Amino acid sequence: MKLVLFGTGPFAVPAFRSLLNSRHEVLGLVTRPISDGGKRRKQSENPTRDLGLSHPIEIFEPENANAPEFVSKLKAMNGDLFVVCDYGQILSKECLAASVKGGINLHGSLLPKYRGAAPVQWALLNGDEVTGVTIIHMTPRLDGGPCLVTTSVAIEPHETAFELEPRLADLGVEPVHRAIEMLENWDGISPIGVKQDNSQTCKAPRLQKSDGQIDWTKPARQIVNQIRAFQPWPGTYFTWSHERLKEPMRIAVHRANRVETENHEFLAASAGRVVKSEKDSLWVQTGDGFLAITELQPAGKRVMTTAEFLRGQPMTVGCSLMAGE
Repeated sequence: MKLVLFGTGPFAVPAFRSLLNSRHEVLGLVTRPISDGGKRRKQSENPTRDLGLSHPIEIFEPENANAPEFVSKLKAMNGDLFVVCDYGQILSKECLAASVKGGINLHGSLLPKYRGAAPVQWALLNGDEVTGVTIIHMTPRLDGGPCLVTTSVAIEPHETAFELEPRLADLGVEPVHRAIEMLENWDGISPIGVKQDNSQTCKAPRLQKSDGQIDWTKPARQIVNQIRAFQPWPGTYFTWSHERLKEPMRIAVHRANRVETENHEFLAASAGRVVKSEKDSLWVQTGDGFLAITELQPAGKRVMTTAEFLRGQPMTVGCSLMAGE
């Protein structure tokens, strides 16, 4: 098969590397342009492009892959199939029609769950115990095409997005090859794949920096899931004010656990109040249960254990970590 690859982020790298070393002919790589106020950033900010540079293939960086002039260029390449993963732009009907058999997309969830830009993060945020990858035959509808191959995997109890995402990227390599083989033998007319049940759809929209702020009125279990889901970005944080501080301190939480206690003094505290602060223990009351913070990072500082932090900061019992208090 003559393939054109569309990708930008790291999730695409394992599958694309495998295709570049396969029996298939890769005609080129389409990736999102890197720009920062007119200055090109480090290539490592586009790992898919870095992969392409290490192989003798042409690299295209259109501002809009659906622009008529670029669609004409794709048609002239006469590719059999587009392989899309972590690209960053929805391809139009006209663009997908520029290859003989359309396009396939490697997506990091068990579709139709978590259609959108952040499927791994939303699966963790919602406390899912199982996730996986899906290869779809693409349509212009976001992640809405028929499923060609689906592979599931268990989520480890304390796994973060930083740990889970590369594991899913590796998991997607073999399904991509299976999907290409299916389309290689497809007549282009017969129905292919399994139609998604749209009634089971849930969205996984792109995250915002503000999503990382902790709402202490939420249950401790939900905050733990937030911490796992939002690593490395946007991170999970709270803001602490104290008379010894010149200005409020923003503190990112890297590791935390939900803890059980029957201490009635603790149970009387309001959400966001520190109920235990000694040696290596920092417990905060939430809307349901207590959060024990074990690793945190004050703004501008390195990641440290709770014991290291408490040795240098007066975060005592009764302190409020609620925004604005």
